[in-house]
Amino acid sequence: MPEPRIYVAGHRGMVGSAIVRQLTGDHQCSPAGETESTAPQIITRAHAELDLTNQQAVNAFFAEERPDQVYLAAAKVGGIHANNTYPAEFIYQNLMIEANIIHAAHTYGVQKLLFLGSSCIYPRLAPQPMREEVLLTGTLEPTNEHYAIAKIAGIKLCESYNRQYGRDYRSVMPTNLYGPGDNYDLQNSHVIPAMIRKFHLAKLAAERNWSAIEEDEARHGAIPEDLKRQLRASCTGKLEPCLSLWGSGTPRREFLYVDDMAAASVHIMSLDQKTYAAHTQPMLAHINVGSGDDLSIRELAETVGKVIGYQGRIEFDRSKPDGAPRKLMDSSRLNELCWRSKVGLDQGLASAYADYHKVIPALRSLSVRASSSCSTSNYPP
Repeated sequence: MPEPRIYVAGHRGMVGSAIVRQLTGDHQCSPAGETESTAPQIITRAHAELDLTNQQAVNAFFAEERPDQVYLAAAKVGGIHANNTYPAEFIYQNLMIEANIIHAAHTYGVQKLLFLGSSCIYPRLAPQPMREEVLLTGTLEPTNEHYAIAKIAGIKLCESYNRQYGRDYRSVMPTNLYGPGDNYDLQNSHVIPAMIRKFHLAKLAAERNWSAIEEDEARHGAIPEDLKRQLRASCTGKLEPCLSLWGSGTPRREFLYVDDMAAASVHIMSLDQKTYAAHTQPMLAHINVGSGDDLSIRELAETVGKVIGYQGRIEFDRSKPDGAPRKLMDSSRLNELCWRSKVGLDQGLASAYADYHKVIPALRSLSVRASSSCSTSNYPP
């Protein structure tokens, strides 16, 4: 029997690229000794080749390629600043992407599809850890409500095509993800990539390595002017080491290495329809994907700082929003389906930081102990 033709929507993003690695046996941080099956035929399109918000273009693509399966990992994503600043883009683009792909998949006979959602679909004050059953039982976190509503709509689209047409469209809700291929833009990134870059820049400033800071900006995008002034002052030794982060540092978050998420996605798609249906409900057909552990933002900052080698102080700006007080997923359904995460936070952060270095020119370390300024970082709800 020929290998299935699998369309991975969003293959250049962090999650989509991890799914491609998993499907082709090229995933990172995998335990030694695992064997891989024959790679399937992977179908991809870059944004320049296919605008997923264009229904006509999406239909033409499905008519031409006729995939057997779809992984819907394409989405407009960002941190708390981006969600607050561009709510219209977040709700419109995500609604259009998922509606176009899911409907086209049905129209052109794709029986099996996996939709990737987000833990932000759950109420802001949901009981912890959050079970799938708490969906639509309370008010969403205001800072990312528009993105959450779009993701909820994607879940309900899958359930609707299953109920009305007998399709096998599944949904997974990942916790906060990080790892290779992440976005390090300081205006739009999530918590871990924002911290990695801020700690890295602060470390370079403490070493008085301004040329390396300029190289970093050329690769990863603009450094806000206030932060750049502080880094420059640090390079001259005028300020003592200090890194300031948004909020109180008390909210707790759960994190999952992106290749673990990809492994869970492929595992869920490999289940037969009867097994999947036995662990879900027709109108509650999504499954949480998490590591099962959480930690405070302060603890996360200390861990990231240790991995990067930052030795200065860490402060928190309580005038900035915290987001939801806690977001821990209950992944017991997934555990019952014989899957658990394998990559611990320390190992995952080390891998993420190594990946960050891969896309930066070799940096000249001056090994000069100097003082640095307070810089700011935002993180998602």
